[in-house]
Amino acid sequence: MICRAFAMTLPTAFVLLAFAGAVHGEPAFPNKPMRFIVGNAPGGSTSYIARLVGDAVTKTWGHQVVVDNRGGGDGVIAAEALYKAAPDGHTMLLVSAALTIRPHLHPNKVYAAFLNEFVPVATLVSSDYILVANVSLPVNNLQEVIALAKTRPGYLKAAVSNIGGTNHLALELFNVLAGVKIKAIPYKGGGPGMTVLISGEVSVAVNNAITLTPHIKSGKIKPIATGGTERLTTLPHVPTFAELGLPGYAARNWFGVALPPRTPVKIVEKLAKELVRIRNTPEFKEKIASQGVQPFSLGPEEFRAFLKSESARFAKIIKEANIVAGP
Repeated sequence: MICRAFAMTLPTAFVLLAFAGAVHGEPAFPNKPMRFIVGNAPGGSTSYIARLVGDAVTKTWGHQVVVDNRGGGDGVIAAEALYKAAPDGHTMLLVSAALTIRPHLHPNKVYAAFLNEFVPVATLVSSDYILVANVSLPVNNLQEVIALAKTRPGYLKAAVSNIGGTNHLALELFNVLAGVKIKAIPYKGGGPGMTVLISGEVSVAVNNAITLTPHIKSGKIKPIATGGTERLTTLPHVPTFAELGLPGYAARNWFGVALPPRTPVKIVEKLAKELVRIRNTPEFKEKIASQGVQPFSLGPEEFRAFLKSESARFAKIIKEANIVAGP
């Protein structure tokens, strides 16, 4: 009887051991190199933030984080790469305010699915936008930019990262409030946009402080106005739009991290914890401060709520301003 009872318990024991092995044998995260997708060409603010964060994660976890620049397609190429990636935490996407804007500018595309199904992890930084001009353009302040745009319609062209992106909306908002029409020309990222602005292929640009500050300080472009409520500490000589008579204009961008749909909560929480640690290090704060950027701290659930509120806010702005980016 004892032998029989023992024999009958063997299958159960094996099942329990197998189950325990499956639990304890779950792949650790991370267990291989990670990919950090950026929806712009190398050289702009997104690449800078991704490299900064990627290097810190690599140092802490011992697995290399590779920055994968996938510009073009108005952000669709990069977003689809994340959407199709395995939900194991090894593929991340650097997201920005564009994630909450594009669904309202391109309702017939897939942006809404990205916004609703991506898993928000944490925000990283925010950065005020700055209106800048080519050094040879005969303007030195906001009033002269507006006057030139009005007296020579179609003359001014602005570099934007992509149609429907955050800096494109910032440009269109300026057009509406100033009563002008500066045409947006997309260049697949802030880096290429700065190249054509410095060369004179375009006249002006609206972009964030990370992208613009080095070129402003080197004298390669001239700043006109900043889109924040206060002057930037790194560029104290540059006035705000409100100071220059355009109080309704405010524009900034933010950056955060998202994971593929259906990523397990444990992975999201572990990555979020690491991003918070990185964001609070003196080294990270010092590097972003030198670029005129501020830490922006939201965890997974706060980030999700923020995306919802920002989406509603931009939908209202776009509708009221009658901004149309294209099909």
